[in-house]
Amino acid sequence: MKRNCYIWDASEITMKPTPFFNSVLFTCLFSLIFFSCEKKQVEKFDPQPQAAKIESLMHEQQVSWNENDFPGFMLHYWNHDSLKFVGSRGLNYGWQTTLDNYKKSYPDKAAMGTLKFTNLMIDVMDSTNAFVIGKFELFRTADTLSGHYTLLWKKMNGHWLIVADHSS
Repeated sequence: MKRNCYIWDASEITMKPTPFFNSVLFTCLFSLIFFSCEKKQVEKFDPQPQAAKIESLMHEQQVSWNENDFPGFMLHYWNHDSLKFVGSRGLNYGWQTTLDNYKKSYPDKAAMGTLKFTNLMIDVMDSTNAFVIGKFELFRTADTLSGHYTLLWKKMNGHWLIVADHSS
């Protein structure tokens, strides 16, 4: 019995794209690109409520200071060793260091006086960062101290906290 063996040579086959093939190919590629692009809903961020919240927190700080309440005043500072405070003594790190320096500089109610904050600018940069520039006045029986502050606020775990303070 004789068998016929054929060897197939793929190089002899040529494919010529037809107009139908081209349109199907284009449609598939277009669909792949179009539907693979994720359409994100862009939320419009409104900074005003966050600015109002920070203003409210600073008012709480002012009230705490005027009641000789250091823990209440420090409540809105980041309770961390990386807190930065720049004052007349230069750069200091840490929540505890900042509290200790306040207690040393203002040992009693007479030294603490009455504090007034005036925020000149609250720039809420995004949903977790804000930059505040303002003026402080400290009215005391013997004198009045005043200066300016720059605060960097960061929203962490749903709470706005001061992570850097430059007061001079």
